[in-house]
Amino acid sequence: MLVGRLHSTPADALEHPVSPVSDGQSRAQAVQAAQSVVAATGLQTSSAGYALMSCKDRDNPPYQGSVYLTFTLPAAAPADAYFARIAATLAEHGWAEGLPPNNHAWARTLTKDAVTVIVYRHDDEPRLGVLRVYGECRNMNDHRRDATTWTDVTDQFPRTG
Repeated sequence: MLVGRLHSTPADALEHPVSPVSDGQSRAQAVQAAQSVVAATGLQTSSAGYALMSCKDRDNPPYQGSVYLTFTLPAAAPADAYFARIAATLAEHGWAEGLPPNNHAWARTLTKDAVTVIVYRHDDEPRLGVLRVYGECRNMNDHRRDATTWTDVTDQFPRTG
C-alpha cells in the first residue's frame, strides 16, 4: 500500500471548504463587514462596489465576496494619524491588526470573524481613502462564465454630505 501524503494541506481547505456558502451569503458577509467598519469608524463613503473574486486564480472556485469602498479623508487630519486611529478604533471592536500591506503608505490590515479588511489612502486621489473587504473563500458556485463586474452598493452605506 502506498500513500501519497499523510496530512491535509492548505490547498485542501481551499479546494473543499467545510461549509460552502451561497452567493447571497458571500455578499452579506462582505457588505455587512464593510458596513460594520464604516459605522465603527465614521468613514464618509463616496462610493462602494461588490464583486465575487476567485481565491485560486482569475476564474475558478472557490470565490469570496469583496467590497471596494472609497471614503473622504478629513481635510484637517494628517493621513498617518488618521489611519492609525481607524486601526485603533477597529481593534476596540474586536478586529486584530496584521502586517501592513507593503504597497500603500499608512495602510493597515485587520481581520475579524474570517474577514480581512485593508484600509489606506487612495494612490491617485489623496483626498480619498480606500477600504477593501474580503470574505471567506467558501463560495463553490460556478462563476467561470460570469462577466467580471462590480455591482454598485453605495446605497447601502452612509454618504458624504
